[in-house]
Parts: sequence; C-alpha cells; structure tokens
Amino acid sequence: MTRLTGRALRLTVFVGENDTWHHKPLYSEIVHRAHAAGLAGASVFRGVEGFGASSLIHTSRLLSLSEDLPVAVVIVDTEPRVRAFLPQLDELVTEGLVTLDDCEGIRYTGREDTPGETDVKGKRSL
Repeated sequence: MTRLTGRALRLTVFVGENDTWHHKPLYSEIVHRAHAAGLAGASVFRGVEGFGASSLIHTSRLLSLSEDLPVAVVIVDTEPRVRAFLPQLDELVTEGLVTLDDCEGIRYTGREDTPGETDVKGKRSL
C-alpha cells in the first residue's frame, strides 16, 4: 500500500469521452496504466460541458447533439513517480491537455487500512 502524505503532484489529463486507444476508452487506458505503474490512485470525472483547443463546445444539455463530453483523469502521487509516468501519456494523448499541479496529501487511506471485517458487499464493520 502506497503511503501519500505531504508534498505531492497532481496530474490532470483532459480528453474527450469518445477518445480511444486500441478500441478502448482512452481514459480507461490511462487509469489501467497508472495502476500498473503502481501510482497511488486515479479517478475519472465526466464533465457536463466544456471546450478545448478545437473551440467546439461539448455539452450534456438535452437539446445538444454532442455526446463527446469532456473527461478529466486525475492522478496524485509523489513528484518522481508522476514524472516517471509522463512518457506513457506522450504515447497515449494525441489530443487534449495534460497539467501538473503541486498539492499536499493530507489523508490517504483505503478500506484495507481500517480495522473490522467485511460483509458480502465489501462494507466494513467496526
């Protein structure tokens, strides 16, 4: 289990939800590669509206025909580990935006870090 408190680096990758890598959603490939690289964690957030370098506005509003909504993949880990992952993004992200931000990890715990037993649905009891 990775411990992450103190100084960290937040990597955010903005792509379209219809962007693919070998017939698989690009955001999913990024998450799976981050997991394989042993990074602390990754989350995908689907936007309801946005635009990027193409200047096309993508929206989820009922009257809009756009289905290619913006997606943000957020990864947080130590700076050396995030920077070591960047070459993989060079391979994957041909359109989109990749940003890095300094941040501070305050608390990073998973279910296996807490005492108690799990029920059949994976919920913990104390």
